[in-house]
Amino acid sequence: MRAELKQRVPRWMRDAKLEGRFLWADALDLRDKLLRRADPLRPPRRMIEGVGGSYEEAGQEFLQIFRGLAQLEPTERILEIGCGVGRMALPLARYLKDPGAYEGMDIVPEPIRWCQEHITPRYPNFHFAHADIFSTLCNSRGRILARDYIFPYPDRTFDFVFLTSVFTHMLPEDMQNYLSQCARVMKVGARCLITFFLINEEALGLLKAGKSKFSLPNVYGIYRTELRDAPEAVLAYDESFIRDCYARCGLEILEPVRYGGWSGRANGLSGQDLVLARRTME
Repeated sequence: MRAELKQRVPRWMRDAKLEGRFLWADALDLRDKLLRRADPLRPPRRMIEGVGGSYEEAGQEFLQIFRGLAQLEPTERILEIGCGVGRMALPLARYLKDPGAYEGMDIVPEPIRWCQEHITPRYPNFHFAHADIFSTLCNSRGRILARDYIFPYPDRTFDFVFLTSVFTHMLPEDMQNYLSQCARVMKVGARCLITFFLINEEALGLLKAGKSKFSLPNVYGIYRTELRDAPEAVLAYDESFIRDCYARCGLEILEPVRYGGWSGRANGLSGQDLVLARRTME
């Protein structure tokens, strides 16, 4: 087994306050079950806390972005990488219509099982798959390195591919492979929407002024991290490097990049930077 697969979950993840929120979430779910108020299409609160505590709001926000910015049509085929507990899938389930379809993939098994048991039976055109990829953050027992992983979908399958808050947790070799795989499974002319923390001159100025949500003190050439001992916790890339990656994959960025509010910019379209691109290579 490679050395990367032997890392343990870092100490910072074993947070007593976070576990306290999980226990409180479990208590609220038990109350709703006893009072028969549980919504079968809302995952356990513990799972929602695990993705930051935002569920309905994030799903509705991005559905509007998909429709407005990415011009998503209800009959298109969609792939989401990092689908989690379905916070994007459920709004899309109510939007898509035949022959529209959705495939979601995630490296954490429990949310995938929940989606398979609760969403797919009600929306048969929505499917969810677990990818057993190693991650110090989410799947420390994973057997496959992200840099080696091949998405389990044929070439030129999807009209729209999206990843939200995935590349903000992936190191360069892993991220580059995922981006290449996204391009492979996209039809010619298909679009992809991916969120980043992008470093450029303006973002650097805001970082130095202390206006950013993060300080990103650890600099490794083309990327920066918030925590030296857990680089995948928060990771930002130089924008020029990301642009080169897109070009090498045959993905044309549809300008402008929509910068988010994470760096301290005012009036960001979302929290993270949004890069919309189109596959141009045959």
